[in-house]
Amino acid sequence: MTTRIACIAVSFLLAGSAAASAQEKVVFQTNWFAQPEHGGFYQAMVDGSYKACGLDVTIAQGGPQIAGRPLLAAGKVDFYMGGNVIQAFLAVEQNIPVRIVAAEFQKEPQLLMTHPGQGLDTWEDLKNAEQFIISDPGMQTFFLWLTSEYGFDASKRVPYTFNSAPFLANKKSAQQGYVTSEPYAIEKAGGFVPNQFLLADHGFDTYSTTIETMQSTIDQRPQVVQCFVDGSARGWYNYLYGDNKAANEAIKMANPDMTDELIAFSISQMKKFGIVDSGDAEKLGIGAMTDERMHGFYGKMVKAKVMKDGIDIGKAYTLQFVNKGVGLELKK
Repeated sequence: MTTRIACIAVSFLLAGSAAASAQEKVVFQTNWFAQPEHGGFYQAMVDGSYKACGLDVTIAQGGPQIAGRPLLAAGKVDFYMGGNVIQAFLAVEQNIPVRIVAAEFQKEPQLLMTHPGQGLDTWEDLKNAEQFIISDPGMQTFFLWLTSEYGFDASKRVPYTFNSAPFLANKKSAQQGYVTSEPYAIEKAGGFVPNQFLLADHGFDTYSTTIETMQSTIDQRPQVVQCFVDGSARGWYNYLYGDNKAANEAIKMANPDMTDELIAFSISQMKKFGIVDSGDAEKLGIGAMTDERMHGFYGKMVKAKVMKDGIDIGKAYTLQFVNKGVGLELKK
């Protein structure tokens, strides 16, 4: 998604809090331009969830020219939004002491889309597509898993350049995308609603939209980490189930290419597919993680030859700050 702004920092200071005199400034670096998929974080700023426990949070907007993890490692930002857990696992292999402290998305929004009525209407049909339009990172991760687990033919893969024209032109093709955005773009450009197959619902069960920080931050400022994790969880509940108007205005201010229609579509899809609030999060709270899920996913990646065996992935995350049911009372 393009934008006229490469990187913008948005900070909201809300008056009237007893904690106002003790606000600690922190910077949260996102991995892409402002969008509804970041909505809970913006919500936590505008509704005072961060300020209530003592934080003055600035969201630094990401983009293709922003290298977020190096900024985190260099101490330029306090928290970073990870895409999924694979990069954090690889950081362990490289002896980089970054830790996932929460996973805001129980399901990665990654999906495959097909044209309806072309013999590709079920998950079982998918591997019969004439071509798979997949990005290079996708080819190296989830598509390797698809070839290993489901027998997809890697020779049918063609590069996805984030232009949907090849997909629209070939009705027998399948294209990757995010459930929160690409189906909307296809409907607008092609005049039809594509079939949507969320990979998470078929076994690619990585966590997504993770909150990462350095081990030194956990050791030296655990109360800051807990506040940010708790505030983010409350923000997501309020964003999904409460009044999110102010948060959406903040998103549009940061990224003027966002529209009300796309925002509404993205929120609807997050709810429909259980991207944020499903599975363990329904009992443990948004941001939930488990050892079983982490190790199970890693085993799948080793089997698919996405990752090497023998990585101590326990060093990639901690459960210290999650699974406490924070914010569950806000769900309506």
